[in-house]
Amino acid sequence: MQDVALGEADTFPRLLLAHARLRPDHPALREKDLGIWQTWTWSQVAQEVERLAAGLHALGFKRGDHLAVVGENRPRLYFAMMAAQSLGGVPVPLYQDAIAAEMVYVFENAEIEFAVVENQEQVDKMLEVRSSWPRLRTIVYDDPRGLRHYDQAGLLPYEEVLRRGDDVLGQQPSLVKDEIARGRAEDTAALFYTSGTTGKPKGVVQTYRALIDRSRVAAELEGLTADEDVLAYLPLAWIGQNIFSYAQALVTGYTVNCPESPSTVTNDMREIGPTYYFAPPRVFEGLLTQVMIRMDDAGFIKRRLFHYFMDVARRVGGRILDGKPVPLAQRLLYWLGDLLIYGPLRNMLGMSRVKVAYTAGEAIGPDLFSFYRSIGINLKQLYGSTETSVFVCVQPNGQVKADTVGPPVAGVQLKIRENGEILVKSPGLLKEYYKNPQATAEVLDADGWYHTGDAGYIDADGHLHIIDRANDVGKLADGTLFAPKYIENKLKFFPYIKEAVAFGHGRHEVCAFINIDYEAVGNWAEKRGLPYTGYIDLAGKPEVYDLIADCVEKVNADLAADEKLANSQIHRFLILHKELDPDDDELTRTRKVRRRFIGDKYAVLVEALYAGKREQYVETLVKFEDGRVGKIAATLAIREAKVFRPLARAA
Repeated sequence: MQDVALGEADTFPRLLLAHARLRPDHPALREKDLGIWQTWTWSQVAQEVERLAAGLHALGFKRGDHLAVVGENRPRLYFAMMAAQSLGGVPVPLYQDAIAAEMVYVFENAEIEFAVVENQEQVDKMLEVRSSWPRLRTIVYDDPRGLRHYDQAGLLPYEEVLRRGDDVLGQQPSLVKDEIARGRAEDTAALFYTSGTTGKPKGVVQTYRALIDRSRVAAELEGLTADEDVLAYLPLAWIGQNIFSYAQALVTGYTVNCPESPSTVTNDMREIGPTYYFAPPRVFEGLLTQVMIRMDDAGFIKRRLFHYFMDVARRVGGRILDGKPVPLAQRLLYWLGDLLIYGPLRNMLGMSRVKVAYTAGEAIGPDLFSFYRSIGINLKQLYGSTETSVFVCVQPNGQVKADTVGPPVAGVQLKIRENGEILVKSPGLLKEYYKNPQATAEVLDADGWYHTGDAGYIDADGHLHIIDRANDVGKLADGTLFAPKYIENKLKFFPYIKEAVAFGHGRHEVCAFINIDYEAVGNWAEKRGLPYTGYIDLAGKPEVYDLIADCVEKVNADLAADEKLANSQIHRFLILHKELDPDDDELTRTRKVRRRFIGDKYAVLVEALYAGKREQYVETLVKFEDGRVGKIAATLAIREAKVFRPLARAA
């Protein structure tokens, strides 16, 4: 095939070849293995992808076939996606923590016959999937540990596929390049299965044209170059991670860094010092929790300094970051705070070199968002979804607001329906839901508008405000607005609260379930000499209820100052006896709350909250990692929360 200029490359394999030609020695991927960072240059990646693609061809993989990719972020899994695309196939990344029973539906729906997986854990899942889906004939694994005595048919080590590829290329040296030349921009690039908050996951078909267009627009907006460093630590099955560590990497040529393991992400991030960072709100919540735990353990003087300078940061940090005028005295005070507090804090978080950080996936609490910007981290919100190739709205530098997701990016049109639902037109829209024309017709209308299912409005500056999922926004019995996600996000700003679920639609008041953060509350309890035997015991302690009640009270005080939401103050709450878990179907694999499912599953607790009970006994079925099902039981206390007179109305 003829060489294609980088700006003209319209498929991922062509982009790969362009980078291998233009910057052959530039690092494309790094992986930390046994404490040492291993590097692959763009030319090395192109060579290995060609060998792997030829090997897959030898195994019978052909144009139009689907390839399951399962595991943590590993270079060889990235190579597998590139190899499948080089042959005209379609990668289907799956959540590495999903159990085999969840995966079977995807394998059947996408008719998957080939899989490339990380290790023994994922091989075991594939063999279990095969018992329900016998057409899964080839399973390729990266890490051979624990697999020495596995002799199942079609089970191959990664190296064996490369060897077969070498044999093929020896006879047909142009095979892979010829297949790449056949590719077209309108071809399917990947199949992403949604997290399934309202039923079975749907396969979102995205083309090269859509993914590359949106990646280029965002890269131009932020001035991204090949010199950026990105940390790849979120699930590949989530389109957010796939865009940032795959699509945009192939568009810009920057370096993707794979941590050694999920437990080393924080340390690995400090070593790499990414310049471009992306995380859902739950990650930023977790990082803030770690900061607050360390501050609780610090000495008196250090704690006083931290809180003093954080007050300074809250007043002027965001304005300084946006380049807005700040009095000289306040600017000098902030500079001193940066020297003593903010700089070391950014370094501890691994964000000293971050030029731009994005958060997306769900709404982030304004308090949490403002915290990061106040300490000098250019955190911005973006809005999008799997169906829109992520980039719909982005906050431009200097125009960042805590309560918006910014204006639409180039090429995007927005429209708000009468019921508040947001409609989108964009070059990044999905082609269709795979083998599901009815679902496709429900979200893509005849005029080409995508119906997001989110509710919001556009302000005078052209910025989009997201209220909540359209189906989740409701009204209290008195007709006033009830936005559960907004309330839950305010609760989760506190380091002691990991998750929250608010109820109130059609009711006369709002009540809530709370999940404590076991590490943060455990640390708090140990410092006070409060003994506990485990999560259930800790969650039920009266002292812990007092701690959470204080958090709820502060949220209610904030809500009282908002005229629209003053009636949404939390009147009663309970602390759940277990953490909400994707394995129990309470959260999606992207850790979004399945509010309706939880309301049905714990209906006895919801009714107890509204019946005015002081406690309620509950038994709950739980799934263990090995697939077994067990039962836990507890009597949960129910606590009244302090509510405030609506301040806005009083004024």
